[in-house]
Amino acid sequence: MAEADEPPPARAVPFRGGGFRPQPVRFVGLAVFVVLIGLIEWGTRAGWISSLTLPRPSDVLAAFGELYRSGALWEHLSVSLTRLVMGSAMGVTAGIGLGILIGLFSLVRAGLVPLVAAIFPIPKIALLPLFVIWFGIDEASKYALIALGTFTPTVVATYGAVDNVDRTLIRMGQSFGLNWASIVRKIVIPGAMPGILSGLRISLAIGIILLVAAEMLGATRGVGSYILQAGSLYDLERLFAGVTILSVLGVTVSFLIGIAERRLLRWRS
Repeated sequence: MAEADEPPPARAVPFRGGGFRPQPVRFVGLAVFVVLIGLIEWGTRAGWISSLTLPRPSDVLAAFGELYRSGALWEHLSVSLTRLVMGSAMGVTAGIGLGILIGLFSLVRAGLVPLVAAIFPIPKIALLPLFVIWFGIDEASKYALIALGTFTPTVVATYGAVDNVDRTLIRMGQSFGLNWASIVRKIVIPGAMPGILSGLRISLAIGIILLVAAEMLGATRGVGSYILQAGSLYDLERLFAGVTILSVLGVTVSFLIGIAERRLLRWRS
């Protein structure tokens, strides 16, 4: 009888402190790319996919190699990177600064949120002729287009991230006697950083799209211009080589933001 009253043996409970934090799984993304490219190569060689629809990945690789050996790869890529970095730096910097001001000050919010909401849905590429009139046909108009395209989503993401900072933490800081500047620097900015970095991914992707559009409409050098030239000649191998460059550029940007997240958000682990 005494044995029947004994409690069941204790069962070890696994540690769940990480919550729903994603765990890195290596090489899965690379495997997906390899399988997809392999299927396309097999489909084009077997005749399931027409060469007029998709070129063979091996032919695209050969076109990419020729682009590299001729030196045209760096010629186009360096120009595009300069435009992307300069325009995005201006747009993102201004967007983060203004977004923080909107999140912190009610008067700034009341005055500028309607303006941002009015500008945000405008297709930025439609403003390129206006920027050409204002800034000329050279690089300034392209910088301005990319800056405006990255500015508005960065503003929206930033002040939304500031709004989502846990107010309990802010009240705790006030109860400990922190002044306004210390609360902003030690609580608000770190708490908003995940949302700001997430918005940065979207903003820079929009920047790449606008970069290509601007180069297709008013440039003789750059990845967008290279893709337009290949498309006008219906040279699918060169066209897809240019698209591959853009894809690699997007993956590189995402990778760099991931590094920034791991360094700036170590406090979340």
